[in-house]
Amino acid sequence: MRPVSESLLVCCKLYISEARNSFVIESIEKVAKQNNVVIVNKFVDEIYNRTSYTLVAHSSTNSLLDTIPLQKAVIDMMKTALDMIDLRLHEGTHPRLGVVDHVLFHPLGASTLDKAAELCTLIAASIGRLLKVPIYLYGAAHSEGRTLDSIRRDLGYFQPNSDGRQWIGDLNTDISFVKPDEGPLEIDPSKGLITIGASPWVGSCNVPIHSDDIELVKNIARSISEKGGGLPSVQAIGVEHAKGSCEVACYLLDLDRVRADQVQAEVERACSELGVTVGKVYLTDFLPEEITSLYVKAIESC
Repeated sequence: MRPVSESLLVCCKLYISEARNSFVIESIEKVAKQNNVVIVNKFVDEIYNRTSYTLVAHSSTNSLLDTIPLQKAVIDMMKTALDMIDLRLHEGTHPRLGVVDHVLFHPLGASTLDKAAELCTLIAASIGRLLKVPIYLYGAAHSEGRTLDSIRRDLGYFQPNSDGRQWIGDLNTDISFVKPDEGPLEIDPSKGLITIGASPWVGSCNVPIHSDDIELVKNIARSISEKGGGLPSVQAIGVEHAKGSCEVACYLLDLDRVRADQVQAEVERACSELGVTVGKVYLTDFLPEEITSLYVKAIESC
């Protein structure tokens, strides 16, 4: 086998708006394994009612034909989720726009971002046509490099739709002013919509804050984000989590500039000024080097 750093690997992160129904979660996972794709991570958060899967596949060349198993696995997982989950019955403290909320492709090893972007557009066209769901492309998969954050803001992702600061039921969102790239121009309330993108590696980490003051936590999140004048390449939101506790949930867009320990330090600094205690930061996925290592071990054990 080639050294990991030279291998052509493609990684897909798939986020599903369900974590409390184990049968659904296992059914989605099962169809991925039937396509001989390695799931290197599954992160289930019942309070957020959200599950993420990290899939990795190898190709011998940069041809998209070599990614057919991954394409089929992702499409089958999305179809299973859309068939089994009704967004109108969903309830959770984490924002979402659809049953399949977010799909993100990364190149790993010697693979290229262009290949990941092509894969995005191919899968988006298939899902939009076959499963009748509006698809919004972003990052390298979008012709103008539109950001995920901008799509979410335009579509009200950051605004809970209940008095209890929960995301409950269908979106009640008019998408006529933000035309999807693929799929229908109207939302099926049982399915919602899907964002699909390609980018260099994005890390995800959460910092627990022992306070039920969500507005305070949102302000902390804003202060540590790049947009709020905080850490470069960091996007952050404040979200309710366990009873009496909230979290600062972060995307780390450039791990060479900022990693999770720096986020922890900055949140601690902000909270110390407010007299609020902080829990230990945790990653919701492995780092790129860990992902590739886990993939190789899985392949060698087959």
